[in-house]
Formats: sequence, C-alpha cells, structure tokens
Amino acid sequence: MARKESTAADTAAEPGRLKQIALTYKMTRRADSKIGLIIAAVGIVTFGVFLAIGFLIGHPVYLGILGFLLAFLAMAIVFGRRAERAAFGQMEGQPGAAAAVLDKIGRGWTTTPAIAMNRSQDVVHRTVGKVGIVLVAEGNPNRVKGLLAAEKKKMARIVSDVPVHDIIVGTTEGTVSLKKLRTTLLKLPRVLTGPQVTATNDRLRAMGDLMSNMPLPKGPMPKGMRMPRGGPKMK
Repeated sequence: MARKESTAADTAAEPGRLKQIALTYKMTRRADSKIGLIIAAVGIVTFGVFLAIGFLIGHPVYLGILGFLLAFLAMAIVFGRRAERAAFGQMEGQPGAAAAVLDKIGRGWTTTPAIAMNRSQDVVHRTVGKVGIVLVAEGNPNRVKGLLAAEKKKMARIVSDVPVHDIIVGTTEGTVSLKKLRTTLLKLPRVLTGPQVTATNDRLRAMGDLMSNMPLPKGPMPKGMRMPRGGPKMK
C-alpha cells in the first residue's frame, strides 16, 4: 500500500518537474537564442566520440550506451549553467541581485547580505570562504567606495589576520558583471583552512551586522524599498 502511494506521488510530481524544465528552457531561450543548438551539439558530439571509440576498440554497443548516458549528463550540465547565466543576466542592475548570486556560490561559503547600506540603496554584502573575506558592493561605483572603505576598516579591527577582498558589481570599467561574479570569487587564491574559516565566521557573527535587526527577503530587493530615516545605528 505504501509503495502504491509513493508511486502515485512520484507520478503526480513528474509533470511538475517537466513543466519547470520547460519554463526554464523558455526563459533561457529568450536571453540565449542558441541554447537549443548548443545543447544538441554537445549531446551529438559527446555521443559520437564515444561511439567512434567503441567501433575502434570493437565494443560499439557498450561505448554507445555509455556515450548516450554521458551525452545526456553533459547536456544537463550545459543547460543548467546557461540557464543560470540567463537568470543572472535578467537580474543585472536590480538591488540585491549580487546577494542572490553569492547565495548560490556553493558549499564552503557563508554569505551575509546587506551588511552596509545607504539611502540611495547602494549596498555591501559579505561572503567568507577559504579565500578570506570578500566584500561585494553594488550600486554607484563612486558612492560604494566609501561603504567598502568603512567595512574594510571594521574588518581590520576584528579579523586583521584574514585577507579582505573587495568587488564592485556593475557594467562599467573597474567593476565585475553579475554573470562573472561567481567565477571571479572562485579564482581568488585559497589561503585559509576550514577551521580558520569557521573561526572567522564566529568572530564576525559576534561583531554583528548593520542589518541584523532588519529582516530582508532573499534575492533582489523590491525597487520601492527605502532605508528608514536616520538609518540603522552602526556598532
């Protein structure tokens, strides 16, 4: 009985997953018109290479099956990455978009959104990993420099032995585009061990953040959001 109920639930969930994939494909295709051709090419090339190797070594069936499975996997990976890039492209320029990207970096990173903000909605987020502390600012490049400088001074007082990097997200010279933010972070040199990352997070958590008492929604912030008069009190 339990098995029948489980099968029925899986069957009901399947159309939902397929619909979600279809919607994701349509969204990606609007920003990346060649997505279908690219996915098809990846699948055909991967399958063709394994099939050719199979004929060369005398095992076309085995290598053909393996090639089919790996081709499907490669297509899924390429589709996922390009869909992610398309989604980030649509968020470009929205307040809080960088926080949404930081939240999806992967394991080993701890992100705290909106640790500093001004009335113009220029904002600084913080993420901590084996590269050290990374301050990511979004907004007017000239205005966020002051926010970054203030946060770096604060970091120097509390975690002076940990490297602090700063990145400004934008589309002008000297900034990093939203699509390249994750790649830029992952290219930074890793200088901390796991225990050192944990200790750094504990010290920063004890320090508190600008937005610790202000609940914020995940992802891009509403365009109409404004800072309260006077702003939060700095610690």
